[in-house]
Amino acid sequence: MQFGMPTLIENHTLEENIALCSSLGLSFIELNMNFPEYQTDRLEKTDLLLRAAEKAGICYTIHLDENLDIADFNPLAAGAYLETVRRAIDTARKLLPLRDRFGDISQPLVINMHMNHGIYITLPDRKVQMYERDFDTYIKSFTRFRTLCEEWIGESDIRIAVENTDGFRDYEKKAVELLLKSPKFGLTWDIGHSRAVSETDVPFLMDHQDRLIHFHIHDGTEKPPRNHLALGDGEIDLSERLKLAEQRNARCVLETKTIEALQQSVRWLREREYA
Repeated sequence: MQFGMPTLIENHTLEENIALCSSLGLSFIELNMNFPEYQTDRLEKTDLLLRAAEKAGICYTIHLDENLDIADFNPLAAGAYLETVRRAIDTARKLLPLRDRFGDISQPLVINMHMNHGIYITLPDRKVQMYERDFDTYIKSFTRFRTLCEEWIGESDIRIAVENTDGFRDYEKKAVELLLKSPKFGLTWDIGHSRAVSETDVPFLMDHQDRLIHFHIHDGTEKPPRNHLALGDGEIDLSERLKLAEQRNARCVLETKTIEALQQSVRWLREREYA
C-alpha cells in the first residue's frame, strides 16, 4: 500500500513538506490548493515541483480548493472554478511522470474534490438548500462539468475523486452518481469525516465501493465529533478501513493536521506492518 501525507500548515514551503515526507518514508504529498503556496499559478511551475520530487523520490496528488463550486449560480464565479479545475488537470498531466517513476502505475493520479453544499435560506420553520430548490439548474452544471473534465483529461491516467465531508445531501448524491457514470471520476473515502457524522455516508460509499480510488486515513470519534486525529487516538476500526483500501488498490493520505500526529500515525502503521 502507498501512504502519503497532506500539506501541513506547520510547513511553510514545499521543501519542508518534502523533507518531512522523505524522513517518514512516505510515498507522496497531497498538494492542497487551499494554501497560498499551492495556488494555480504556483502549481503550474511544474519544473520546480518535478525537480524537488525527483530528488526525494516521491510523487504528488492534488487537493482542489474546498471552496470550489462549479454549480455556482453566478456564471462568472462558476467559470473561475471550472478554469481552476482545467488548469489543475493540466498540471496533473505534467506530474504524471513522477507517478510512473516513484508511484504505482496501477493507480491513477488523483485530483481530490469536495462537494459544495451551496447556500441555504433560513425560513421560520426550516432551512432550504438553494441547490435542492433549483435542482434542475444544479444538475445541469454537473452534466457540463463531467463533459468538460472528460475532454480535459482525455487519455491521461488522471481521475477526479469526490470526497465525503460532513454528510452528502440527497441532491449531492444524485450529482455524484451522475459524475460516476464517467470513468474519469471516482470516490475518496475520508474515514474520519464519516465517523464524525455518525457514518452517515457509509451506505452510499459502500453502494459504490467499486469506485473507491483514494482514502483519507485519520482517526476520529462520533461523540464528541472529532476527526484528523492520529491513528490510535480515536475509535475507528482502522484495520477494517485499511483492508478495504488495500482491496481497492487505493492510495492513502494520512490526513492529520500536525507533524506530531503524522509521526504517530506512521509509527502506528509500522508497528502493525502496514508500512
